[in-house]
Amino acid sequence: MSSFDGEDLFGTGPHRFEVGPVGAYVYEHQRLDPTQPGSAHNGGLEAQVVVVGRLVAQTESALRGLESDVEAMLTDPPTAGVLLDGNGRSWSGMSFIRFERTGPVDRGAAISVAYRAVFRRFV
Repeated sequence: MSSFDGEDLFGTGPHRFEVGPVGAYVYEHQRLDPTQPGSAHNGGLEAQVVVVGRLVAQTESALRGLESDVEAMLTDPPTAGVLLDGNGRSWSGMSFIRFERTGPVDRGAAISVAYRAVFRRFV
């Protein structure tokens, strides 16, 4: 089961985890001063994981309830928790920073909506 901070937010429908780049944050000096060549290291990249999927429910009100459950996990300021992908991979210290619908509600045998959820580990 995939989860964030112990809550199964995405298990009602298909979803996948997209892991962002890892490594060093490097900027070109020319971005700050066009006369300066070269580049500089400015620390590590922040870890980012994006969950892309569909929330699936049997009724409109149940779908709204799923969205409300997800939105309740978005706090200001964001709090850190453990993100699990359900296949043995975990990321500690991740903050849930954004949730967005990425399409209209689909109605059929079930009611569903596509989403994108962004998690980041702040440096």
